Amino acid sequence: MMPRVNFIFVVRIVAGFFTLLFLLCVFVLISGLRAENNQPPQTKLTAENVTQARKILYEGTKIKPDDIAAITFTEADLNLAGNYLLNRYRQSAIHIELINNKLRCSATFTLPANRFANYFTVSFRLSSEMGKPLPRITKFKVGQLLLPAKLADWVIHAMIRHSFLNDYFILATKPILRVVMDNKTLTIFYDSTNQSAQINAESRQLYQQKIVEVLTQRDSKWRLSLAELLKAVFELAYQRATLETAIQENRSAILAINDYVNGEDVPPMAAFLYKRSDLAQHFIGTAALTASTNSQVANALGEAKELSDTRAGGSGFSFVDLAADKAGSRFGELAVSSPENARRLQALTAKINDYRDFMPDPRDLPEHMNEADFKRLFESTQSPAYLTLATQIDTRIASMPLYKLATRD
Repeated sequence: MMPRVNFIFVVRIVAGFFTLLFLLCVFVLISGLRAENNQPPQTKLTAENVTQARKILYEGTKIKPDDIAAITFTEADLNLAGNYLLNRYRQSAIHIELINNKLRCSATFTLPANRFANYFTVSFRLSSEMGKPLPRITKFKVGQLLLPAKLADWVIHAMIRHSFLNDYFILATKPILRVVMDNKTLTIFYDSTNQSAQINAESRQLYQQKIVEVLTQRDSKWRLSLAELLKAVFELAYQRATLETAIQENRSAILAINDYVNGEDVPPMAAFLYKRSDLAQHFIGTAALTASTNSQVANALGEAKELSDTRAGGSGFSFVDLAADKAGSRFGELAVSSPENARRLQALTAKINDYRDFMPDPRDLPEHMNEADFKRLFESTQSPAYLTLATQIDTRIASMPLYKLATRD
């Protein structure tokens, strides 16, 4: 009888604990609800603001030749970038102040229409400590409720890790050496000595010469396929590379092709995918970005570009372009993911027949949607409708033999 009593007692304790935890979470959430927006009024982001915000956010993803790189943000930079991120999906506002070696941040999130509250507010403070390379959270509030700093630190990291913010800050977590906060400026020092990311100028030039050779030997009456360039250049890469140099050769090969397809000068022959030159530009451009940074950043950039195209003067949101971005990102990711994958991709790409071997047919996907059409059909890039279609594109790419074979054990 005693074991049964003990079991029931344990169950009650566990149930009570989770009930208490649930009620505590509800209390915290309720504490952050507000009927009115107490944030300073935010100026509507213009096209110039958006361009500047992206530049600020993506600056940290560039490969630097120096041993120690530093990026300095002004208080205005942080507010601009923060408001750009928060307003990608729903109207929200953030206000950041840099005072006395501290960063003070308050954010107000606009809630979906409901009868209880219109806004949810949080605020926190970061402070630098003597001898510590990174600042830490010293204060965190949900509404007016003050929470323990360590709990807040865990919550913020979890929010970033499981949201779209991780796409932008994925490179900023590991290489940071220290953060210095002065009045009105914040400077991040990070290590960019990753030798595998350095570009071999000599091999890049050899691949550029190979492209010229392809152009001179082919019949100019026929449309140039991106597959012709990839096949020839990666055949040379396979001949030149060893297991130790495969990643570096792949990076140089991709960048050489991108120099031709997306260079400042108009190429003598435009490269095509599915009879569209813009798809070739998207594919190889994203592959080059991924090979130089990583796939999360490349995908975030591609998505941001399509969102900007929905506005007046843009070509409209295109899942066709996004598919080319995703396929290019996957190609670039495999090209530099490991020496073994780099060699496999070289061998497989050297044997492709046409672009259908590395790019699934995207022509049944919706495109040319303006901002109103995109919001009506998909609402945002986090909606179930959008994520379902994006997942379908990912599945098409993952099912291609080139990408399956390149990762086999």
